[in-house]
Amino acid sequence: MLAAGGCAGPLSVLDPAGPHAASVATLWWVMLAGAVLLAGLVFALLALAMVRRHSKREVVERRWIIGLGLVMPSAVLLALLGYALFLGGRILPTPAPDTVTIGVEARRYAWAFRHPGGQVTQGVLHIPAGRPVDLVITATDVIHSFWVPRLAGKMDAIPGHTNRLRIAAARPGTYRGECAEYCGTGHREHGFTVIAHDAAGWAALGQDR
Repeated sequence: MLAAGGCAGPLSVLDPAGPHAASVATLWWVMLAGAVLLAGLVFALLALAMVRRHSKREVVERRWIIGLGLVMPSAVLLALLGYALFLGGRILPTPAPDTVTIGVEARRYAWAFRHPGGQVTQGVLHIPAGRPVDLVITATDVIHSFWVPRLAGKMDAIPGHTNRLRIAAARPGTYRGECAEYCGTGHREHGFTVIAHDAAGWAALGQDR
């Protein structure tokens, strides 16, 4: 019950509220399955070694070392890598006619968001629900990291450099974001809020102008 309680909440990667975050959560579950498979293999080999310790049957070391010590873990890890690359390619920013682009600037210890209509907000990011949003992220002082666990993965905010991250909210709502890179003594309070609006609410903000 305690473990299940950690799968939900405003900062839970396992409680996605958008397609990109859902891909991240799926990758987490697949990697967990791979880790369980490899751990099960190791424990099975340990149990088998203890059972056969007094056996007089010949043990073929090459079969164990190459077959189960190298081939099996390599196959699992390569499968996980291939799946991660496949999912990673699906969540990269790609051209789309309804994409919204928003500038993000991080500093100690605040976030500034420049929306399409020219409005700049502090600590509150407004996005349309059901549409892809490309964030152009930078920083003014040190390295920060933009992270809204329920909407997308992490992206570093680097002084003098811009990174692009695509996020999307499947439905209107309010989501919590954090700086995921230790940036100084005020890092603990370096968070922000994301508000996803329905079509009418987004139009009322005049953000598409």
